[in-house]
Amino acid sequence: MTTVTLAAPLAAPLAAKGIDTGDTAWLLAATALVLLMTPGLALFYGGMVRTKSVLNMLMMSFVSIALVTVVWLAAGYTLAFGDDAFGGVIGNLDHLGMAGIGPDSVQGTVPTLLFATFQLTFAIITAALISGAVADRAKFGAWLVFVPVWALLVYVPVTHWVWGPGGWIVSDLGALDFAGGLPVEITSGASGLALCLVLGPRLGFKKDAMRPHNLPMVMLGAGLLWFGWFGFNAGSALGANGVAAAVFLNTLAAGCTGLLGWLFVEQRRDGHPTTLGAASGAVAGLVAITPSCGSVSLLGALVIGLAAGVVCSYAVSWKFKLNYDDSLDVVGVHLVGGIIGTVLIGVFAVESMTGGPEGLLHGGGFGQLGRQLVAVVAVGAYAFLVTYGVGKLIDRLLGFRADEEHEHTGLDLTVHAETAYDHGVLGHGAPVTASVPSTSSTQKAKA
Repeated sequence: MTTVTLAAPLAAPLAAKGIDTGDTAWLLAATALVLLMTPGLALFYGGMVRTKSVLNMLMMSFVSIALVTVVWLAAGYTLAFGDDAFGGVIGNLDHLGMAGIGPDSVQGTVPTLLFATFQLTFAIITAALISGAVADRAKFGAWLVFVPVWALLVYVPVTHWVWGPGGWIVSDLGALDFAGGLPVEITSGASGLALCLVLGPRLGFKKDAMRPHNLPMVMLGAGLLWFGWFGFNAGSALGANGVAAAVFLNTLAAGCTGLLGWLFVEQRRDGHPTTLGAASGAVAGLVAITPSCGSVSLLGALVIGLAAGVVCSYAVSWKFKLNYDDSLDVVGVHLVGGIIGTVLIGVFAVESMTGGPEGLLHGGGFGQLGRQLVAVVAVGAYAFLVTYGVGKLIDRLLGFRADEEHEHTGLDLTVHAETAYDHGVLGHGAPVTASVPSTSSTQKAKA
């Protein structure tokens, strides 16, 4: 069994050493940064959809904050990070409802309550990421049911496998994942693919132009995501230390080469480097460095980011060939980017970062590469199959796909009785007054 030190700091509860104020201050800031990523994602996704479903896209991210928080505090945290209860698969229920965890509880050098909150922000954005795969056509009510069920059945077990005490991926397999390539990126990407197949393509897929309606919003969202990603990755060091500094720099470097790689492909293939490409390339690089940021050198981070930017720029077009409608490229960026970053740990890992395991290029042989591949296949398959089953069940019981009329008119108007812009629904096949639920007194006053 491989002993993991720096490369998997979340793998098991650290021995209590008392609270370190510097580490605690950094993790408080990192937690806020990661939470900010979900509103950033909302803007990123909101700018990429058409005007008629902007608010619905924003709502799917924001409501995920509330839903996942309740589930995590009730049972998610103890199942993910409680002592192993069943063969490395799931944690125990000792901390159901956060029982037994008070202000004096310590996880390593930070308060356990802070550690639990930091991990909560990861769970939130992972659920929100999936919404991009089914943008413009999912029932909001069905989404409200899907998110908590998915969090408990998919995110929580995978998190225990990768980071929980006794989780089989870290303890038995010895695969490395510093900040979430497996539980966040691959899980959200595989789950997004499953929901794409459950719901089917949007009306007009491969026929109508479905261009982003607000590219400045996309760029703003990407900027907030990049900003928050420093908390996501460097915060996973769980301390204000040299590891956090190295991870911080690796994160910046990979985002930059991801952006440049995507633009290079666009220029060569299409003749035009685009703002959407720049935003997507940066995110692809950040996705890929997430699992590997604590395992590779700066050179490795630059290469991994570049590889993700180039490969993901091609992967987003696979949906047209394979006929799955991944609306906002969750599969092409998060699944593919997550696989790249997780697998390439087996190529570029260095002992100075991992504290032991090394990749193929640094004399480690094929062993670590094989472990990374097994982890990718296991997590991807589990997330896809369970999500597909949950999606099918919700579709049968409640109906997951929005009504055709609602989808055509736009979910902002038909579901939320609002529009993002004064004339945002014009040109989409229905007048502003069509199919509008009764307005609130506030909306009437504004009118």
